[in-house]
Amino acid sequence: MDTTPKDPAGFIPHVHIPYDSYDKYLPFFRQEKLNLEIYFGSRSFNRLKKSDLINLKDKLDFNPRLSIHAPFMDLSPGAVDAKVRDVTTKRFFETLDVAEILMPSVIVFHSGYDKWKYNNNVSVWLEGSLKTWKPVNDRASDMGVAIAIENIFEDEPRHLKLLVEEMASANFGLCFDTGHFNLFSKLTLTEWLKIIKPYIKELHLHDNSGQGDEHLPIGDGNFDFATLFREVKEVDCVYTLEAHSVENAKKSVDRLKQFIE
Repeated sequence: MDTTPKDPAGFIPHVHIPYDSYDKYLPFFRQEKLNLEIYFGSRSFNRLKKSDLINLKDKLDFNPRLSIHAPFMDLSPGAVDAKVRDVTTKRFFETLDVAEILMPSVIVFHSGYDKWKYNNNVSVWLEGSLKTWKPVNDRASDMGVAIAIENIFEDEPRHLKLLVEEMASANFGLCFDTGHFNLFSKLTLTEWLKIIKPYIKELHLHDNSGQGDEHLPIGDGNFDFATLFREVKEVDCVYTLEAHSVENAKKSVDRLKQFIE
């Protein structure tokens, strides 16, 4: 998989940007020569045209590496209701249509798992999930684009590990989100990483105080980044900074360099 190298001298992280905001922030990304993770929400897709994507690609004349964050609101890849899965799969295939033009290295998706919604019945969620992800991953793999499933409300990652193992595809792995871990995990960071480390294809890097999904710069909350970067030092994956302002993106870029140099 074509991912950003870990060599500190050449390391350039991806920075999260909503598709609807790319014109506003593009001068900053071009000046800083940063890689991008573009988030396409469902509303964006409803009006998106092929010509819009070609125009975006033309504007990325500084040749950043790309990743994509797929839509997730209202979608349920592990749904019991087959019609809900059909709608979800359709949206995911539309995401792959976008990827076919932009050619990212990774697409990040949400798992849709919530232990309360599924009453801790992982097998029900897994059965529906496999029906969704197998055709999606087959197409992504043919394109040379990896899939990474992100932790959201998970308090432990064993069901995510089970999904990856059942998929049995080198193209299909996980995205570890530091902020979501900090809010919801009942395991220590070391315990969590021990379970998922072989499957990590991307990191979502942002901070919080444990009280809300604040998307603070690295080091402005209480997540243990020192342990994270020590544990994943040898993992070949994309690093994505999920900052919500230019100022916070700059802070995270600078602080990331301190950890990986």
